[in-house]
Amino acid sequence: MILTVTLNPALDRTLAVPNFEVDFRHRASSTVTLPGGKGVNVARVIKRLGQPVIATGFVGGRTGERVLAELGREDILCDFVRIEGETRTSTAVLDPAAGTSTEINEHGPQVAARELQLLCDKLHYLSKAAQLIVLAGSIPQGPEPNIYSVIIKKLRRAGATIFLDTYGEPLRLGLKAAPTIVFLNQVETETAIGHEIGTVAEYVAAARDLRRMGALSAVVHGRDLVVAQIKDDDDIITLAARPPQVEVVSTVGSGDSLLGGYAAACLDGKTAAECLRFGIGCAVANTLCYGAGLFVPEEAYHLAEQVEWLEPEEVLSAGL
Repeated sequence: MILTVTLNPALDRTLAVPNFEVDFRHRASSTVTLPGGKGVNVARVIKRLGQPVIATGFVGGRTGERVLAELGREDILCDFVRIEGETRTSTAVLDPAAGTSTEINEHGPQVAARELQLLCDKLHYLSKAAQLIVLAGSIPQGPEPNIYSVIIKKLRRAGATIFLDTYGEPLRLGLKAAPTIVFLNQVETETAIGHEIGTVAEYVAAARDLRRMGALSAVVHGRDLVVAQIKDDDDIITLAARPPQVEVVSTVGSGDSLLGGYAAACLDGKTAAECLRFGIGCAVANTLCYGAGLFVPEEAYHLAEQVEWLEPEEVLSAGL
């Protein structure tokens, strides 16, 4: 079983607004409303791929009730801690004509110390049945920036396999707790290491830097390139791949789909290369529709077969 932890879930609204401009009145051509937040998106992907998953975290208020109700309609098992604060709402405005995406995310509710302790107690219980645990997304108001670090240290003592996907200070501190693997997009990676990346060599060096910062393994993903450095016993496996090119509808949730696909394949006992290939297939399939994790699994399998691996010589020439 896979356990996903979303400290700051949201009700996500994705609006398609052709020819979007500031200071004008628009009508959306389509709207998709889903429970969201990175960990929730990952849980949706894993569920669609037929793997057992439980989602946990914090929910509160009427928005939180709607998140739980919608997750129930999707048959996603969940066990959230109810809080007094109101679960946030996030909005993405996509312009299909210009190919742009504008996201507006609320900070999230205030979480009290006693509510945080309730979640820690719940994680202790739920983690006993989990082969893999995903910690993903921003943190709400209240918990200290080291909250992921605290959780990782507790779970690692129990021998858990931990995937981490966050950004900023929670990421920097979380890396120090040695998560099993970290998944970051290009912007999140650049913020973490302090400089821009773009070439194969820079992606490889960035993955290596994330490992030096504490992660045992690292996946760095951009639109046209995905690089992973995976710890395998005493060896480090470096993988570099180019996703197949498709006509993109929306990139919202593609990083979460990559992580979810990788985790699902990992639970099946696949190799690191097979996990990465399938994760990329899920990420690309996600770009073909509106809504995070709503892709068709068959398309993900088909697209995974089209992933292009960089030749070992090309990766070696990147500076390894």
